[in-house]
Amino acid sequence: MHTKPSQKLFLFLLATLLLLHFPGFYSQQDECSRQPFQCGNISNITYPFWGDSRPQACGLSGFQLLNCEGDFPLLYIPPLIYRVLEFDFSNRTLKVARQDLLNGACPTTFYNTTLQDPYDFAHPGYNDEQLTLFYHCIGIKNFSLLGCIDLFRIGNASSGPGPNITCSHSISVPVNQTAAQALKNRKASNVLQEALSSGFVIKYSPFCDIQFYGDCIPRPVTAAAPPPVYQEGVPRGIPTAGSPNLLPALRRRLNAVEVIGKSVVLVSFIIIIVSVIICCCCLKRRLALRRNPNKEHIEKFLLQHGSLALKRYKYSEIKKITKSFNDKLGRGGYGSVYQGVLPDGCPVAVKVLIDIDNDGEEFVNEVASISRTSHVNIVNLLGFCYDRNKRALVYEFMANKSLDKFISNNADCQLDRETLYKIAIGVSKGLEYLHIGCNTRIVHFDIKPQNILLDGDFCPKISDFGLAKLCKKKQSILSVLGARGTIGYIAPEVFSRNYGGVSHKSDVYSYGMMVLEMAGARKTVEPKATQSSENYFPDRIYEQVVLNVTTNSDDLMIEEEEETTRKMFLVAFWCIQTNPSDRPSMSKVVEMLEGSLEFIPIPPKPFLFTPSFPISGLEFSSTLSAYVEIENSADV
Repeated sequence: MHTKPSQKLFLFLLATLLLLHFPGFYSQQDECSRQPFQCGNISNITYPFWGDSRPQACGLSGFQLLNCEGDFPLLYIPPLIYRVLEFDFSNRTLKVARQDLLNGACPTTFYNTTLQDPYDFAHPGYNDEQLTLFYHCIGIKNFSLLGCIDLFRIGNASSGPGPNITCSHSISVPVNQTAAQALKNRKASNVLQEALSSGFVIKYSPFCDIQFYGDCIPRPVTAAAPPPVYQEGVPRGIPTAGSPNLLPALRRRLNAVEVIGKSVVLVSFIIIIVSVIICCCCLKRRLALRRNPNKEHIEKFLLQHGSLALKRYKYSEIKKITKSFNDKLGRGGYGSVYQGVLPDGCPVAVKVLIDIDNDGEEFVNEVASISRTSHVNIVNLLGFCYDRNKRALVYEFMANKSLDKFISNNADCQLDRETLYKIAIGVSKGLEYLHIGCNTRIVHFDIKPQNILLDGDFCPKISDFGLAKLCKKKQSILSVLGARGTIGYIAPEVFSRNYGGVSHKSDVYSYGMMVLEMAGARKTVEPKATQSSENYFPDRIYEQVVLNVTTNSDDLMIEEEEETTRKMFLVAFWCIQTNPSDRPSMSKVVEMLEGSLEFIPIPPKPFLFTPSFPISGLEFSSTLSAYVEIENSADV
């Protein structure tokens, strides 16, 4: 946090700029005197005009000269553009001609000649007359004076074009007295064009006592109080020695300085108040980070690695989506899942995490893992919420919930073998994608029926990446602190390095245990019914299923002729080999499941193991998390 030094620097710069403004004013005016606006034969165009190489600070708003055309500068006085023919700085007058009437006098739009501040017509004293041009007239025969002009009047044209004549458009424009008299004597097109091109005189009134970077404080000029005498290169507001208004001008300048001083005090007070508010907010944030030191790390991670497709929700939006958490779908060790509906009507499942571990690694794990994936057999994460200590994940809704609902002892609906076989293939393809299909290999570490969701067509989706670990594809052995997973599905090397190193083959083991359960070799894991994995692998299952020993056991749901089910058993026993190097990759698993039974070799009987610690030491949910930011690549 470096807010305080930044505030001091800002205040110092502000004060410096204010103190240096007036000396800089002289320098600016000197620069303006060296850069007059020049156009053709017209030179030394100075204050209050500016444009082109002459900066805006050298003039006033409303006096910008656009560019040169035909050796004459152009001036925009809304809504028309005028060609400036002459400048008279002593009398503050200009001779201008309408640009739209210089070539044929046929404008695209019909505007009368009107002026606005700081410009006005120059009478009395210049004797310009009003010329009215009439267009598209009815009642006049075979007459077109100049281009599209049918008729014109000089002087007061309020009576219109004449009796029995109607015209759809007309415009008025001043012309000088000489041109008007010539046009009265000879109504010819060339005389009319010369009258329009000769222009008319307008005046401008930038009477400034103080000129502040283009802003002007005007003062009316009267006979009793003539305008100050200004010289180019001398700042506006400081009259020369010949000015009769020296003391009033200085008094007005001092008043202006007083106004500026009060403004500086007000601005400084506002800056101090804002600075105090910013300091309070920063202090509050720092205290919050001390209570939760990893919060800033999580925020940075979400910004850097969150998928662009993921929407971040506020906690109030999550409550609205779930109707205040009204419909609970299930509960795990670290949170609950609720059904909800997005504003567009899309049904979703919202996983609300209980803030047990303050570091939030499980939350980061899940967002990091799923945001990197895009596969038909991986659950789709639609958004997330990280609002202070509130964390939630928004998933697509799975109509048939999880696989365990269909393969447990008390399942209301049992799936047929063909559907289970397709589910096994789908899960294997999802795991293959996680292991080798992503830029970063993802090891799930908690494959089990509860984490396999089924959509309306029973297409399987791997979910719950709270235990997942990201690694580089070429890294064959992972560093994992502590055991992770669920008893009955956890690979032996995860909790005991005597069986080998932890790798993506740990997912292969968990997958094999799940497929055995799907094929009927065991029922849903009941933690209080067993204390080791040996209860799940009696010798008779391996002998009867793999070695084709006949049996009368009613525990098995297959017969020898059931090829797909036998295939599931063979693949499962390959997957649960005790030595990780003996297990096939998920690519090989997909190949065996989709291939012919005769090409699947007989797997060796797994060496059965017993965990060296009680079951209570492991979680049965998939919410223990560890995220390690090393990228590794797949060893297939």
